[in-house]
Amino acid sequence: MSKGVHVKRIVVAAIAMSVAAIAMSLVLSPSAFAEAKNKSVKSAKVPAIKCLTAKSVGHTPPSIAPADKVLKRIPRTFTFVTNCGNIVVTTVGSKAPITLTQLSTLARGGYFNNSLCHRLTTKGLYVLQCGDPTATGSGGPNFTYRDENLPAEGLNNYPAGTVAMANSGPGTNGSQFFLVFADTTLGSNYTIWGTVTQGLDIVKAIAKVGVKGGGADGAPNQPIEIRRVTVSNS
Repeated sequence: MSKGVHVKRIVVAAIAMSVAAIAMSLVLSPSAFAEAKNKSVKSAKVPAIKCLTAKSVGHTPPSIAPADKVLKRIPRTFTFVTNCGNIVVTTVGSKAPITLTQLSTLARGGYFNNSLCHRLTTKGLYVLQCGDPTATGSGGPNFTYRDENLPAEGLNNYPAGTVAMANSGPGTNGSQFFLVFADTTLGSNYTIWGTVTQGLDIVKAIAKVGVKGGGADGAPNQPIEIRRVTVSNS
């Protein structure tokens, strides 16, 4: 899973009308994103948020063995306690049992504790990417697992609030995932495992502050760290 960022262009059939687009891969994904509208995030009003100082730094995560069987009770929610507030993700349940079992195993083992969300994209692709304790964009656990609950191809097939896995090709899911803060069009390559039901305003506010050094792809100007994760079946 120590794969770097790869960026390349691909062509996807026009939907409703042809659009000029850029294609960028998610970290851990050398297979490129499908084309997305080449536009900046709309300057909608976003409530201000108050973030505590992020103290996390890139580090080697604990070694956690994968679950050897699917949980009988699939987690219902993941609560990411961050320095900017809680982000609650309601899962898709039985639509992605393997993904949720392995993410639960990592979370309960402390894998995500004190880790930075390392990547923000704000043009064409609207995601905040987290789940790599090394903060390099190439980290992950010592195991992978298959894709589940892939969306259909189509315009805005990853709507705002979607939570999906980053990968480096079919069957290479690990720990990295992305939170979609504005409707986004991607290839149908990324397991959707939940929806942000609390805290999407936090992600939007982080996006509003922008990317370090300007540009549209990189570490967020406002650091956001996952301090711990609570997994619930109720």
